[in-house]
Amino acid sequence: MRKTIALAVAAVVLTGCGMLPGQQGGGGEEKQSQTVAEQQSTPTPAEQRQSAPPQQTEPIATRETQVGAGDMYGKARADITALKRQGRTVSLNWTVTATDGKVNLHNGMGTAALDFTVSAVSLIDPVNAKRYRVARNGTGEDAKCVCSGTQGQFLETGEASTLYAIFAAPPPDVTKVNVEMPMIGVITDVPIS
Repeated sequence: MRKTIALAVAAVVLTGCGMLPGQQGGGGEEKQSQTVAEQQSTPTPAEQRQSAPPQQTEPIATRETQVGAGDMYGKARADITALKRQGRTVSLNWTVTATDGKVNLHNGMGTAALDFTVSAVSLIDPVNAKRYRVARNGTGEDAKCVCSGTQGQFLETGEASTLYAIFAAPPPDVTKVNVEMPMIGVITDVPIS
């Protein structure tokens, strides 16, 4: 009897998480990961050392632009160094370098005036006409983005900031996406590895 109840509870829990065969996640015109913890487990430090691939330093896509206004005006270059599919998520890594003048990353890439993150960065799937927003660590108003913070980052010429963001993965047949970044613009045809 106990075994039957335990199996029934496990089936209900797995069905609610969408883990049983035939269960699919929700769809829609915009995708946003709600809980990354459900999608990938965190490896131990020993597992990270054994399985972590070397970090790519050469850019796979680049865009240069003029940013800012007033005394925070300058030129910047965004170098995307990785867009990697990992199960049901995609991780985006990039570096912003001030090439001339000052660049304000402090609150320039967030979704609101006091959002000191890169939460406004998004992936655009041109094949399926969908936008993927940065993953959140929960639901509701208190959910934080699974991304870099930018508080206090005012870059002078030659200074750089390395940033990251996690997204729900586009379908496996999508091999390239456009990356939209506030201040920087759209970087097209970025390959997913």
